[in-house]
Formats: sequence, C-alpha cells, structure tokens
Amino acid sequence: MVVLSRAPLSVGEVVAVARGGERVDVSPGIEAGMAPSRRLVERAVAEGQTVYGVTTGFGALATTRIPLEQAEQVQYALVQSHAAGMGADVDAEVVRAMQLLKARTLAAGASGARPELVRAIVDLLNAGITPAVPELGSLGASGDLAPLAHAAIVLLGNGWVLDDDGRRADAGPALAAAGLEPVRLEAKEGLALLNGTEGMLAHLCLALADLDVLLPTVDITCALSVEALLGTDAPFAEELQALRPHPGQRASAANLRRLLAGSPIVASHRHVDHAVQDAYSLRCAPQVHGASRDVVDWVRRVVDVELASVTDNPVVLADGIVSTGNFHGQPLAFAADFAAIALADLASITERRVDRLMDPSRSQGLPPFLAPEAGVNSGFMLAHYTAAGAVNRMRTTYATPSSCDTISTSAGQEDHVSMGWNACLSLRMAVADAMRVVAIELVCAAEAVELRGLEPGPATAAVMACLRERVPRMEVDRFLSPDLAAAEDLVRSGAVLAAVPEPLQ
Repeated sequence: MVVLSRAPLSVGEVVAVARGGERVDVSPGIEAGMAPSRRLVERAVAEGQTVYGVTTGFGALATTRIPLEQAEQVQYALVQSHAAGMGADVDAEVVRAMQLLKARTLAAGASGARPELVRAIVDLLNAGITPAVPELGSLGASGDLAPLAHAAIVLLGNGWVLDDDGRRADAGPALAAAGLEPVRLEAKEGLALLNGTEGMLAHLCLALADLDVLLPTVDITCALSVEALLGTDAPFAEELQALRPHPGQRASAANLRRLLAGSPIVASHRHVDHAVQDAYSLRCAPQVHGASRDVVDWVRRVVDVELASVTDNPVVLADGIVSTGNFHGQPLAFAADFAAIALADLASITERRVDRLMDPSRSQGLPPFLAPEAGVNSGFMLAHYTAAGAVNRMRTTYATPSSCDTISTSAGQEDHVSMGWNACLSLRMAVADAMRVVAIELVCAAEAVELRGLEPGPATAAVMACLRERVPRMEVDRFLSPDLAAAEDLVRSGAVLAAVPEPLQ
C-alpha cells in the first residue's frame, strides 16, 4: 500500500499505483499538515483580501474581483470551463498516476485545500474509477490545466470516466455505483486541483519505468547481433572504457562483456582478419547506448526533484498566499524532448544492426534476409522495413522538440508556455517504438545465430530459449506480425531482461 503524506512519492510508488493497481491510504497526520494553509485561505476570503484565484478571476481575468458570496461558485465554474480537451484519451495508467501525484501535492500542505479533497481522490483511485482525459489541451505552463480539469470534474460527479472496455461513460453513475458522493468545492480548491505539473510528471514516471527495462534489453539484443554477425567483444574491454569513462558507456560495455562471456561463437573467430575492426553499430554500441543511458539518468534527476516539489499556484506560505511560477513545465519539457532524441538514436543504431543481418554482402555468410531458399522466401525483409519505419517516425515526429515552441495564450497573460505535455506524450510513444525496434533485432539476431549452427554464450542462449517459448524459428515464410508482437511483449514485459542469468546494469 502507498501511504500519502507530505513526503515525496517515488517513481516506483507512482508506477505501482498507476500500472499495478496498488491501493492508496492517507497518513493520519494529514489534517495537522494541511490545516494551517487552509486557515489562511479561509481568512483571506473572510477579510476580502485580493488573492489570485481565490477572490479574483484566472489568467488574464486576474484583475477581476470576485464577490465574497461567489468564492465557491467560481471554483466550480473554473473546473467546468477548463475541462476543454479534445482527441483520443490518454492511457488509464497516466491518469491514475496524475491523480496520485495531485493528491500528494495537496497533502503537502501548501495549496490551502482541505484533507477531504485528498481523500476524495484516493477514494476514486481505490474504487478503480479513472477519469477520461483527452490528449489535447495542456500547454504545460500553468501546469496541465485541461488534463487536470478532466480529472477534477469527475470528483464533482460530472465529466467522463473510462468503463471496463476503455470507453467513455458518464461520471455520475460510476460514482454512485461505487458509493461515492460528489465533492463540494470550497475557496481555492478548484484552482488547486488544476494548477500543477502532475500530468507531465505522470508520463515521465511511467516512461522511466519502461526505460529501466529497455536500456539493458538493447544491450542484450546487441550481444545477439555481435554473435550473429561474427563480431568481436574486444572493444568492450574495461581498460578501453576507462579511457573515456562516461557512466552510461561503462555500464553498457560491462553488460556486453557479461552477455558475451564464454560465447563459443565469439571465441571461434577471435583471431580472423575480419574481426580486426567491426562496423560502428557493433563496435560503438557502448558509446551510443551509453549516451542514451546518461540522458535518462539526467531525466531521472529532474523527475526526482519534481516528485519532491509543489507546483500549485498560488501557494500558501506561513506569512500569506503568494503567486508563483512553479507550475511552468519547462524542466520537464526539456527532459522529455531530450529523452525522445536519445531514444531515436538508440533505435537508429539498433536498426543499423538489423540492416546488416539482412544484407549478405555484410553479414559474414548469412543468407539474404535470413531466408532459407531466398527468393522463394523473403525472410525478415519486411520486419526490417517495419524497424526503419519506426525509426523514421521517432526522428521526424517524436524527437522533434516541443519545448522550443511557445504560443501566447490567455490574452497575453500566459505569454510563454513549455508545451511539456506534448513533449511527454511524444516521449511515451517514442519508448513504445523503441521497444518495437529492439524486438525486431531480438527476432532477427536469434534467427541468425541459429543459422550459424554454432553455440551462443550462456547468457544469450537463455534469452533465445525465452524467445523460442513464444516465437519458433521461421523455416519458411509465415505470417510474421504475430511473432513480432510476441517479441515486443517479451521486451516490454521485462521477460527478455529476466532471462539473463546474471543481473545487468
């Protein structure tokens, strides 16, 4: 169980709730932690103080005073009007992560909300009620206004939720079926539910969990390609990596050494002429894979800071209610864009290895496209096309930065925005495509190793055995898409990584 308090959540806790359905509880001390800020909000309303979003309008309407008797009404109006997203719904796991992160932000005691609001969000999570959140609407500057509004409106018994089939349904009946009452918002609470970077952060937490699987897995499929292409492990030696000791490079090289240790294939041609110097896609794998690892490590540091942050606006401090810019998503936007760029190149070098496996002029004696009776059979020709198509999409769509764009909104009040939500959406799709390219290398490299008729190393043999439980050898051409889908599932689920006898970095 994940217990909410003022303390930061970890990526693992977010993923456990979002993806694993872990239940959530609230710390007994939450009332005491949230009470001081709530008292200040109530005092500001009672005294008629000018406080953004409490006794004024929002955005460019910040100079419009709200009468005391309408302080609660304006919070309802805010949530309704800001739930203005369009397009397909984001994954349920993203919404669940976003709900959890918003509950934690409120529980930190700097938003001026009541503990009842935190408990209402937790009740939705534990009841399995997931708001439907369209993918278009956030500019990542006042945080993720539209996505968070679509999550918040469900607390009011309005808006849409996702049913068991992932389709939109009215929220009111879903709450009633779960025995939950709609929430009554008080002053500032609508704004507190909407301002913040929790949407972007949700995407990044889930992306990091997937990247923890992907990064060592691409070293595994690379090791299979080294064996399949009769490559050498000499460039991966520790003393060579120490000459340029980037952390990611050293970790990737260490993985490749471990994966190729004791490989009869590698040993069989260690001193032949062609093993003097391999192509870059083999020889420079630690440098390229490692550079992506280092980017992801930087992203992780950004995420850890954000998990310990409060990104509401305004915030409630001991001496009053203060407007801030902490909701601006630029740090997360840069992180997502840089990670998507790094993944596009990681997929690119992976695709280059697949290409070499296909080409008899560069594959050291393998049949064209790994096809027995090439000509009658096309083998894995089109699997390579799919990898190339994925790399193109990653380069031209997902790796094109969103964070360097800005469009002035709210009548010029919000005149610089991060576009971080779009960057984070692109990153998640880039992760999915990278998984697919790695799965294609897995299938092709395993086929090529078996065509050699030589014994692979213990680690890669275990990986091939894992693959063959789901994907048999292709003796003649067959419907290939189900095999690629099965390999993708093995990569994404971590089964390929788990098959390696010794843990990788």
